[in-house]
Parts: sequence; C-alpha cells; structure tokens
Amino acid sequence: MQRDDYLPKEAEIIEVIQETGSNLNIKTFHLRLKGNEKVFDFEPGQFLMLTVYGVGEAPFGLASSPSDKDKIVISVKETGKVTAALHELTVGDEVGLRGPYGNSFPVEEHKEQELVFISGGIGLAPLRSAIDYVLDPGNRENYGRVQMLQAFRSPEDMLYDYDQPRWEETTNTELKYTIDKPCEEWEHCVGFPHNLIKDEIECLTSGIKYYVCGPPIMIKSVINELLDIGVKPEDIITTLEMRMSCGLGKCGKCNIGPHYVCKDGPVFSYQELLEMPDEY
Repeated sequence: MQRDDYLPKEAEIIEVIQETGSNLNIKTFHLRLKGNEKVFDFEPGQFLMLTVYGVGEAPFGLASSPSDKDKIVISVKETGKVTAALHELTVGDEVGLRGPYGNSFPVEEHKEQELVFISGGIGLAPLRSAIDYVLDPGNRENYGRVQMLQAFRSPEDMLYDYDQPRWEETTNTELKYTIDKPCEEWEHCVGFPHNLIKDEIECLTSGIKYYVCGPPIMIKSVINELLDIGVKPEDIITTLEMRMSCGLGKCGKCNIGPHYVCKDGPVFSYQELLEMPDEY
C-alpha cells in the first residue's frame, strides 16, 4: 500500500438530506472533492473511509452510482462518536475521504440476468449504488427484470422517497415496500421481508440473482427463506460492511477465520459465507 492511501482527500459537503423522521436518525450527505478533482472511480458495493476532523474516521458504503461523476453520496445512521459528529456538520463543512476500498457487487457478471434487491432499513444504502447503476439508462438494457422489496420499521423510516418514483417508472422494474406493523394510510405490504418473499417476489431457482442487505438478523432470515424455496447459495449476494472499522485489515475487528471483511469483502455470496466460521 502506498503512503498516499493513508492520507484523506479533502471534500466539501454540498447537500444534507434528513431521511428519517422517527427515532432512527439517518442523514444522506452529498460530497464533492475539493480543487475541482473528479470523483474517484469505484464500483457498487465498495466503501470509503470518512474523516470528521478532530473526531475520528469510520467506514461507509457508497450510496451513489459509479455513473454519477458529480458527487459522492453516503447515508449515515447516528450510532456513535464519529456519526454523531458527522450529523452536526452542514453544507460547506469539510471532511476527509479515503478509498474506495473492498470488493463490489458482481453486477458486471450478472448482466442478462434478472435481479432481486431485498433491503432492510439502512441496508438500502449500499444497494442504492447497485440499483442506480443497473437502472441507469445507459445500462438498463443489459439486465433483465428487476424486482425490489424494501423493508422499513415505519413510513417515517423510509429512505430515498425522492428516488422511488424514478425507480418505479423504469422499464421492467417492480418495487414493493413493507413496514413492520400496520398503520393508517399505509397502502403497501406489512410484515418482515422474509415472510413476504413467496407472495410478493416472483422467485425462480435459476436465472435470478438475489442481493440482500440489512440488519444481520434480517439478512439471515431472508437467506434462509430463499434457500427453502430452492435458490442456490451462489445466487445470493450480501454485504458484511457493518463489521468493519479501520478499512485496512489492521484492527482485526472484521476478522472471520482467514478473512478480513474490509479487504476480502465486504461483498460475499452466501456460498462463500458457508465456507467461513459461523461467527459471521
């Protein structure tokens, strides 16, 4: 690794979006590199290390499409010291960026395939990068039908409501939403996503690739349901980015057997996870 890989590039916050309106405090930050520097090349599923000066740094999955060269997008849930400090920043403030790091969703390998994206809460953020890339007008014809099932705790916890009309209007694309419990004026699905797969997703045991991201218990429940209906482990793709800390394979927090999530992942097929210790 070159020494420059340890040095963050300066970036400016150009937009802040308050995504959620309940006790889940999630904000989306649009960032632009300073000095008219172009957005670095990255692939869907990769992550960056963001520095809040004077506080620390943390890894965040990229939530923007590689096709968008105007800005970098991340969505951040307030969970600790760095994220709390980041949430206090506003337009015009500066942060540091290192990256991109890690591997990526295999969207290039899955051309001509049908894709299903199943997300839970903030897990939609890293999938957004792949979704926007696949649905980009320049790429859409390279993929088959796209289905999405997006799960949130409540309507107030929904992410990217400004993206959803665009996604819904894209050719050969179906988008469904679910929340944990029924509430007034909610006209979509109700229930946890693993309980809705058979009824709300047209699943096939071949020719479809399943991308799953969300809280660990949600990921495991969805994967178990997919396996029950005959989906092959190699056709299920997920990300373990929640385990990462330093992004360089040095701190050991994301170590699983012989693997470091930040270096060998964060994206894995379920077949690869089966070959790891159960601790994931």
